[in-house]
Amino acid sequence: MKTHGKISTEMEVEVPVSQAWDLYGTLKLIDVVVPDLFKEIKILEGDGGEGTILDLIFNPGAPFASYEERIHKVDDENMVKEIDVSKGGFLDLGFTLFRICWEVIEKTPSSCITRVSITFDVKEDSVANLSYVSILPFIGMMKATTNYLLKNQTK
Repeated sequence: MKTHGKISTEMEVEVPVSQAWDLYGTLKLIDVVVPDLFKEIKILEGDGGEGTILDLIFNPGAPFASYEERIHKVDDENMVKEIDVSKGGFLDLGFTLFRICWEVIEKTPSSCITRVSITFDVKEDSVANLSYVSILPFIGMMKATTNYLLKNQTK
């Protein structure tokens, strides 16, 4: 048996949806979040589209030294990107699925909503490891991305 769960949060950003998706939907996001949250992110395979594999190396103090992610889906029309942990990290803790979904939703012509959802399945004998699941690092990524977008928006 498994335990299934989902957590999410969203943030309003005062930039057009196309500018936000240009960052969230591509590998440009790496340059924005690396200094604050990661020691390094290596592109192991791909160009940022579906099937791209990334090796995330965390700063000291993180629950994991590193893990690999695979971009599962990039939907430019609906502005949705899904990323699965594919090696190490949560999978080593008994999770059978750890998926991050980024969405960008138009609110007005000059603003949008960014949303991140984490969907996970964990084996029953590893339920104690649910304490490692947190939306806080993703809120940090959203704040860094929002600050970057506001400083670099095009009129």
